Amino acid sequence: MLIRAKAPLRIGFAGGGTDVSPYCDLYGGTILNACISMYAYATIEPRDDGKIELECPDRNKHKIYNSAEMLEIDGDFDLLKGVYNRIVKDYIKKPLSFKLTTYVDAPAGSGLGSSSTLVVAIVKAFQEWLNLPLGEYDLAQLAYSVEREDLNMAGGKQDQYAAAFGGFNFMEFKGDKVLVNPLRIKQEYLNELEYNVLLYYTGTSRLSAEIIKHQAENARKKDEKAIEAMHLLKKYSFEMKEALLTGQIDKMGDLLRLGWENKKKTSSVISNPVIDNIYEIAIKAGATGGKISGAGGGGFFMFYCPNTSRYKVIEELSKLGGEFRRFRFTNLGAESWIIK
Repeated sequence: MLIRAKAPLRIGFAGGGTDVSPYCDLYGGTILNACISMYAYATIEPRDDGKIELECPDRNKHKIYNSAEMLEIDGDFDLLKGVYNRIVKDYIKKPLSFKLTTYVDAPAGSGLGSSSTLVVAIVKAFQEWLNLPLGEYDLAQLAYSVEREDLNMAGGKQDQYAAAFGGFNFMEFKGDKVLVNPLRIKQEYLNELEYNVLLYYTGTSRLSAEIIKHQAENARKKDEKAIEAMHLLKKYSFEMKEALLTGQIDKMGDLLRLGWENKKKTSSVISNPVIDNIYEIAIKAGATGGKISGAGGGGFFMFYCPNTSRYKVIEELSKLGGEFRRFRFTNLGAESWIIK
């Protein structure tokens, strides 16, 4: 028997960082994001030999452990172990024996929420196998708790909720409360947005936790410049939501540009000369705006290219050695199934 699950990665259009404590606790955060047709996958194969086998083919990692109620968090397979430890602690109360294989369509540190999405996919696979009573909010909150509390990984909340719910969402964060508002956007608007948005992988990854810690510290110190920039990021999320719902799609470019300019003010480590050069080339080629997806520092760049400017942008950025990823927006969140 095979138990499989997948969860979609996301691109963040506006408000990124306002879901991170202490900003969201003090002021409330809002984010507009969308799930795309790139995924994190998890497969569980039950065993009866008292072993736990963990494998990540995309990272060329493989290890077998003796089954136990708690696997040591030691920097190796921590996301996988963290989910297992919590499932046993909260639900099963006894060791399990299985093989868990995971794979993600994007590299770690790429800015598409890959780590958090993978945690959601793993939780979803265990939910399917063990028939756990988890709705979308429960699934996202459990994944968040594993990553942020059990494993002490810095970050916000949007990735887990995006992966659990799927679709285009306007999310609100205030303290421990999260409200996911699915957006009903006309298909013609989505088609136009899909056509005009380019997803460009810079070829570099980054440690988002370090960037997020820096942002959080600025919020904690109440750095005036950083806080004002965060307020504007939140404001742009409302404006972008309105633009999408009313079909003013070309406004997305201007709002992405304003968002990127202010996001860089929240932390000095979000951009660098390489990223700035990529951005300038894309703008000169016809893009009206863009931003790094996720915390910053590297990973995927998202550009808005109106009319037919996408082709010139592709031509110019291709000279830098990065790669473009085709995608579609997807309305489906985390899914699971069993193969007998």
